[in-house]
Amino acid sequence: MDLEKTLYPLFKNIAFKFDAELAHELTIKSMKLLAPWVNNIPTDSRFQLNAMGLNFKSPIGLAAGLDKNAEAIGFLSYLPFSFIEVGTVTPLPQSGNLKPRLFRYPKEESLRNCMGFNNHGMDAVLKNIQNADRREKILGVNLGKNKITENVNAHLDYAKLYEKFAPYSDYLVINVSSPNTPGLRDLLQDSGLREIFKAVSVKRKLNPKPLLVKVSPDMSLEELSSVVNLVKEYSLSGIIATNTTIIPERGAGGVSGKILYEKAKLTRTFLLNALRETPEIELIGVGGFSNYEQILDFWKEGGKLVQLYSAFVFQGPGILFDIEKRLAEDMTRKKCASFEEFQSSL
Repeated sequence: MDLEKTLYPLFKNIAFKFDAELAHELTIKSMKLLAPWVNNIPTDSRFQLNAMGLNFKSPIGLAAGLDKNAEAIGFLSYLPFSFIEVGTVTPLPQSGNLKPRLFRYPKEESLRNCMGFNNHGMDAVLKNIQNADRREKILGVNLGKNKITENVNAHLDYAKLYEKFAPYSDYLVINVSSPNTPGLRDLLQDSGLREIFKAVSVKRKLNPKPLLVKVSPDMSLEELSSVVNLVKEYSLSGIIATNTTIIPERGAGGVSGKILYEKAKLTRTFLLNALRETPEIELIGVGGFSNYEQILDFWKEGGKLVQLYSAFVFQGPGILFDIEKRLAEDMTRKKCASFEEFQSSL
């Protein structure tokens, strides 16, 4: 733990001198090289929980977007993440939008990206997943359509991706909420989402795996209600809330990190209430979390699983160890033997 806390500030100081995307690429390459040389870090057995029929070692995971091509699973799963979500992956390789397309706001611990689902395509990503050492951690795959695929045919891309990755992943996520692919968010409307869910459901019957949909913090309450109804109708396993937010005055793309937190929190609170009567439908919280207190607040509201991204970029592994330390202290103080018992005590 002390090693990570000591090394990361030094690494960050060097990395943040580079262009944000170049620093990101160098980080992934470094993680890939270091993966064989790191040992597993044991997780407190009290942190375990069950969700979507899966056994998680703890409630803390890594959000999609960091390891787009599933290249660094071996290193990331060594850290105190109980689940890693890779992607977004599309059927065909695509280069994404024009550079520069990743920007830092260091004082606000936030990022803005207009990447555009740049990835090596499903065949290359699948090969990386098959060759990865997951260290018994949960693996999710975030699915997106190709930019060249017309919205009317989007359901075909998602069905193809589900079929490809279901045998090799623990859960899958339909991503139609990124602001960086033209027209993608239009698919969050009832008709577009219905077509996708319908097509994927056919493949899901052949190979059942937990399936979630990721929503935008920029959606109206009416739109969120529509998504909830469709999730129930097609028996999805959960919703991930939220993706990045559009802030026009900041520029093109989606903003993540501390700037996003309050907006994402409103969306999560609404969805937790909407799902109160269907506890079998999980809500994974992501978007702006930067400290233990915020995560504790989410647990108090009834959420369980949390994903980090920007906070991990700005604070490094230290935030993961801090969350575990604080959670262990709280559980010991309250004499709780399990996460479920702890959450009930909040």
